[in-house]
Amino acid sequence: MMRLFVGLELPDEVKSALLAAMGGVAGARWQRAEQLHLTLRFIGEVDRHQAADIAAALGRVNVRPFAAELGEAGLFEHRGRVDTLWVGVRPADALAGLAKAVNAALAGVGIAPETRAFLPHITLARGRGMLGVTGWPQAPLPHTPWRVNGFALFESQMGKDGSDYCVLGRWPG
Repeated sequence: MMRLFVGLELPDEVKSALLAAMGGVAGARWQRAEQLHLTLRFIGEVDRHQAADIAAALGRVNVRPFAAELGEAGLFEHRGRVDTLWVGVRPADALAGLAKAVNAALAGVGIAPETRAFLPHITLARGRGMLGVTGWPQAPLPHTPWRVNGFALFESQMGKDGSDYCVLGRWPG
């Protein structure tokens, strides 16, 4: 079985800006540069045959290039405790449109629709006992721009230092 998701790869200058914002929160497990991405759609566990069908379906998604930039910092809570630090990405409508097109392609190969609302963000840290969250980020985040020209299908494999990601395909190629 393979654990898959569809997302955006980030250019090095965006990763550098995000890495510079990391720190100052005790108990946070900060992402490594190679883990930074924007998830358009988490798929989950599939077999290799279904993965091939997914890749073929994603190849039919029409990508209209657009400019994106880093937005504001945010957090997710679980049971009243912060467990994820993230940075938003704009423009939300263009990203939501791309996510919708990806979802439609996946539905065509039997992947159940996503039930959660789409919030374009890049996860920077995870942790169950983070302290000092109210002081993060320590400086305003730069609104680093980049051009979105496509997306990728990733395989996620659990490693000793968190997940490792392998790109299985890119569209447009």
